Amino acid sequence: MEKATKLKDGTDVLLRSMTKDDLEKSLAFFQGLPEEDRTYLRRDVTKRRFVEERIREIDSGRVKRLVAVVRGEIAADGALELADHGWGEDVGEIRLIIARPYQRKGLGLLMAGALYELAAGSGVKEIVVRMMRPQKAARGIFRTLGFREEVFLPDYAKDRTGKRQDVILGRCDLEALWRELEHYMGDSDWQRTR
Repeated sequence: MEKATKLKDGTDVLLRSMTKDDLEKSLAFFQGLPEEDRTYLRRDVTKRRFVEERIREIDSGRVKRLVAVVRGEIAADGALELADHGWGEDVGEIRLIIARPYQRKGLGLLMAGALYELAAGSGVKEIVVRMMRPQKAARGIFRTLGFREEVFLPDYAKDRTGKRQDVILGRCDLEALWRELEHYMGDSDWQRTR
């Protein structure tokens, strides 16, 4: 997958599949995130071995990773993880993180749209997200996109500081997500690719 587009402010951005050649750029991206943005990540991706592991996961076919590249540097990272068991074969989980300088410029919606395309092409009917309770901005974005917060797990996970956090599971069927993306994207080039 590769798609050139523009952010709200006119910045050129390339959305594309992550490759093995992205190791150094991905490591730089995660190391450049403020500590508070890394607090809720599942792995300490400021460490090379975890970034290498993420890239190796692509080979399994069960994880599809996208990056947004601006001026040769990664500005956002997204993943679609496909369930590897019978009950959840048509369910995918998405994760997305945007570098601070590119937030509120439409990059999150562009990445969500690209992840939608990957999910639809993989036979996914429903998408889930898992977030920790303090991630209010992320929860708001996913609610806007049509995700319903359905499951609340108290003290389910530890954040990067070691503090126990409640986890919230949100769900959205692909058609509902598409309707919301169409609403926000309007008559963009991305929307015409459907």
